[in-house]
Order: sequence, then C-alpha cells, then structure tokens
Amino acid sequence: MARDKEYNRREFINRGARFTLGLSLAGVGVAAAVNAGSEKYLWQIDPFKCTQCGRCATDCVLSPSAVKCVHAYDICGYCDLCGGYFKPGVTDLDTGAEKQLCPAAAIERKFIEEPYFEYIIDEELCIGCAKCVKGCSAFGNGSLHLQIRHDICVNCNECSIARVCPSDAISRVPASEPYMIKGDFTANESGEAGA
Repeated sequence: MARDKEYNRREFINRGARFTLGLSLAGVGVAAAVNAGSEKYLWQIDPFKCTQCGRCATDCVLSPSAVKCVHAYDICGYCDLCGGYFKPGVTDLDTGAEKQLCPAAAIERKFIEEPYFEYIIDEELCIGCAKCVKGCSAFGNGSLHLQIRHDICVNCNECSIARVCPSDAISRVPASEPYMIKGDFTANESGEAGA
C-alpha cells in the first residue's frame, strides 16, 4: 500500500511537471507568433522629397544629429568643381578650409585623375546640415543626400525632425526595408521612390 501512494505521488509530480512544461512552451510559441506579426519600424528620409532645409541638424534630439550625408557614388559626376564641396564663387579649386562649404569639414576631396575627384563623407564629423546636399543638387547631379542612420537614431516614437520637416520627407518604414539611397532608387512618374 505504501508503494501505491509513492507511485501515485511520483505520477502526480511527473504529470504536473509535464503540464507546466507544456504550458510554458505554448506561452513561448504564442509570444513568438505575436512578435512575428509586429515588425519593428524605423525613421527614414525620402531623398526625392527632401528640400535640404537644414532642420535635420538642429531639430534632432541627438547632438550631433542622427541624420548624415550619404554619397551615391554610382551617380556622382566626380566633378572638379563640386557644388557640394566648394563654396559658391570659389576661383581656386584647392582643399583650403576657407573654400569648403561644409562647416564641419566632413567631406574629403581625393584626386583620381584629371579632371576627376572623389568626395568622401566622414559621417562621424557630419552634422546633417544639408549644405553640401543643397549645393550638389543645385550645381551637380544630386549624388549627395541625407539619410537617418539607424545605428545612431534612438527611434523616438515621434521624430522631432519629422514633425518640423516642411516637405514631409521623413516617415516610419519597416526595419526590413533598406535605406533609400538615390543610386539604388529612381523616381517614377508619380514622384515616389521605387526600385
């Protein structure tokens, strides 16, 4: 008789442990299914809508801003007189600081061959002021543009830059979508970015 009670007690403990384990696994499965349906969203700038207003540098909660200049090398003209690098009206095309448009010296000019130069953005120095982007768009082909760097952005629920953006160029997109880079995207007839 003592053996039957001991066996029943063991059976009760085993069944209880199995039930608890099964309940735990079911909970994990439900949580995974809920998380799979709720994709993470991030802030992104549409470079085709951006008007280079300068607010990305001043209205971000971070200092310096999480917005950085991006260079689409595949559409760059590698200009000798780069409107995104030189101040307007410059006559000597050398790398003197007084001739550079960028207030943070975030653009490096490298000679390739006559008359071509490569322009490299140092994102750590970039403050997102858009002066180079505005110059490149006005006097070049627009290969310089702004983008929010997701590794820097704190992903505020309401982006302070998006709130004040006059062109509604900033929106939330699924984290699975790639950055909108001018070289990778072209504007379709409706003016929206597309692959």
